[in-house]
Amino acid sequence: MEFELRAAPARRAMAVGVLYVFGGLAVYTALTQADGALWVAALLALGTGGLVAGEALRRATRLVLRLDETGLSASDGTLLAGWQDIAGIDRGSFSLKPSNGFTLRLTRPMARGWRPGMWWRLGHRLGIGGVTPAPQTKAMAEAIESRLAQRSGT
Repeated sequence: MEFELRAAPARRAMAVGVLYVFGGLAVYTALTQADGALWVAALLALGTGGLVAGEALRRATRLVLRLDETGLSASDGTLLAGWQDIAGIDRGSFSLKPSNGFTLRLTRPMARGWRPGMWWRLGHRLGIGGVTPAPQTKAMAEAIESRLAQRSGT
């Protein structure tokens, strides 16, 4: 069993584009129309933050998430969670999860991490999804559920 999860090209382009346009407009407004040093500084900081976030999202969404016999990992070599670390999965409408995604409950707290649009990890939770296509994400979640059910014997 091996699954791969990539960013959906249209969602990726839209998300990155929105952040770049927002950042660019804030910087443009600061340099051409803002009155007062405080407004200029605030708009420059906001615009720079938007551009930095857009670049972080662009880089992160180049990653491929892989589910295999060792667990869930990213194409940059980061092991997100080994099978022994996965206690359960949350996919419900009201669960804390990324868009088009799911959240894994982990058996132990792991190092915090975040790749915008792809995954985040905080304590006992690992969120997968964001700009990923729903059918691929659903298939990966179902494969994880199946493996966990086999492990528990149900």
